[in-house]
Amino acid sequence: MAKEDYPILDGLDRASIATPCYILDLGALRRNLELLADVKQRVGCQILLSQKTFALFGVYPMLRWYLDGVSAGSVYEARLGHEEMGGDVHIMAPAYSEADIQELQPYSTAVIFNAYAQWDRFRTTLAAAPKPISPGLRLNPEYSEAEKEIFSLGIYGARLGIRRREMDRLALDGIEGFCFHKMGEQNAGMFERMLKAAEERFGTFFPRVQWLSFTGGHRLTGGDYDVDRFCRVFAAFRQAHPVRTVYLDPGEAVALNAGVLVASVLDIVPADLPVVVLDISAAAHMPDVLELPYRPLVQGADLPRRKSWTCRLAGLTSFSGDVIGEYSFDAPLRIGDKLVFQDMANFTMVKNNHLNGLRLPTIATWDPAQQNLRIVRSFDYGDFKNRLS
Repeated sequence: MAKEDYPILDGLDRASIATPCYILDLGALRRNLELLADVKQRVGCQILLSQKTFALFGVYPMLRWYLDGVSAGSVYEARLGHEEMGGDVHIMAPAYSEADIQELQPYSTAVIFNAYAQWDRFRTTLAAAPKPISPGLRLNPEYSEAEKEIFSLGIYGARLGIRRREMDRLALDGIEGFCFHKMGEQNAGMFERMLKAAEERFGTFFPRVQWLSFTGGHRLTGGDYDVDRFCRVFAAFRQAHPVRTVYLDPGEAVALNAGVLVASVLDIVPADLPVVVLDISAAAHMPDVLELPYRPLVQGADLPRRKSWTCRLAGLTSFSGDVIGEYSFDAPLRIGDKLVFQDMANFTMVKNNHLNGLRLPTIATWDPAQQNLRIVRSFDYGDFKNRLS
């Protein structure tokens, strides 16, 4: 989605919003889902929601109309998907304990193992489960174009996925599917090259399984994504490898550019350049800003010195590195001004925390058709206190 096409919460009075607040634009979410539904129809795949990216289960009833289930990385995510979404529940974790395998059985339709030894250890337990659970293996095609090493799953010493050199000595009887988790916000060209690498290394094994799964960071709903190329490549792959089912977990594509984080200016500290202290925190409320790092767009702002007034936006914790970045505005900000940070539905609510005892932002949805702002969840002192003792 191009910057100018970003949902701006049409009709919502920004000044009336009590901050801090995450707001999910239901109109933008629906546009993403309709595009994904079109992809499903064109290539004949099943699409799963990545809950590590977006798990606002209050909107799962909407998602259920378009998607086929969820992917999970833990017992809790699997249970949430089972209870709130239904459909397929695929869990994929680096490793499982005996307790995990027992707890997962009521919730999961597929369990994907990162290492063959784990499958060998738990195959008897899964076979005795009260309901059928499809076992799969995560494979590593040892190919990556990730710009950031944190996303590069093919690097030396990577812990995720079985390498091709291991496959010939493995007994695959009982394995029903293979999963490739290799994308990281790249475009369709990267998907095509990754798919080629997967075919070259593992294609001879595809006829032995019932399903294949491609997960992680397919930015299909981004405005510059070549959806037509993706569909052509995927459809050709499906024709060449007629397994029963192919799953796509596009990661951030479901909620990409569908949410914002609204913050208020609390103070402006005179320094080498003005430091604007907000009632949010990069460390607590948008951790990817510091971890990746990631620079969020801010409505009405630009890169430093592109506009007449440049400042540094900073968070509310006592952590000295709690800095969002430098931005420029048409005019100096004032205490009480509201700032809208874009693309704040993914990897924010699922990763936020109470650093320094900060209150978590309220979660709300905005329905542009009904002009309705609905508070989904607000947080108080009890949420902070009760998680610690």
